[in-house]
Amino acid sequence: LWKNLPQKKMKTLATFIHTALLLGLTYGSALAQEFKLNRSTGSLVIREVNHVTISGHSGNEIIFRSSRGSAEEDSRAKGLRAISASGLEDNTGLGISVVEKGSTVEVRQLKKMDGPDITILIPAGVSIRYEHNSPYGDDLTISQFSGAVDVSIVHNDVKLDNVTGPITVKAIHSDVTITYNSPPTSPCFTSSEHGAVDVALPVNTSARLTLSTEFGEILVDPAFKIDLAQKDNMTRYNDLIEGQLNSGSTEIKLSSTHSNIYLRKK
Repeated sequence: LWKNLPQKKMKTLATFIHTALLLGLTYGSALAQEFKLNRSTGSLVIREVNHVTISGHSGNEIIFRSSRGSAEEDSRAKGLRAISASGLEDNTGLGISVVEKGSTVEVRQLKKMDGPDITILIPAGVSIRYEHNSPYGDDLTISQFSGAVDVSIVHNDVKLDNVTGPITVKAIHSDVTITYNSPPTSPCFTSSEHGAVDVALPVNTSARLTLSTEFGEILVDPAFKIDLAQKDNMTRYNDLIEGQLNSGSTEIKLSSTHSNIYLRKK
């Protein structure tokens, strides 16, 4: 194709491609915004951030990224800083407030109903506390993280993928899905009032299990050989299962009041 084009047209096409690549790079860099905090220990407390994805990384900084860019910027706001009625300031340029208080970093968004799409990369030495009570926002996703995770949530679903540190999840209307790629060695305490609790484990997991529901069912993959605890020489199967997998070294408690418990093979 190139051989059949006149030289002038070839130069024009090459110039066009070069310009398009430069524009693409410029546009991409404008849309990708980043804020870094030099912190590899302590705790990160995230309150009422509606659209957030969290992942672990091997660095020594907490990195906040947003896909919001110049295409969404208000030209009249140039040189100004957003504030909220609660006194929060956008000190990151991402639509969120990040404030250090001793060993704790607090993160909040300024907008109540919408807010930016935020990705947070967190070192393993930083623990996560996520709190969300409003009906706005998306599911919470945390992946590839080896630190401690503590979630308190009312409406949005929770998805934890290969989170190997201690896990505590307290949910009201949310489904909670936890996937372990390797046998967990840290405790997991997960409950939802009205949502399902769905956990995938390798069959060689060693765990002390407590699975409970009042108005739902407990569904377990047949590959798991649970040594059920007995009380007064009787085994209780319906709304409460207590027992152990293999040697029973890691404590796992899963409960749902009005929905089901799923324990599946990874």
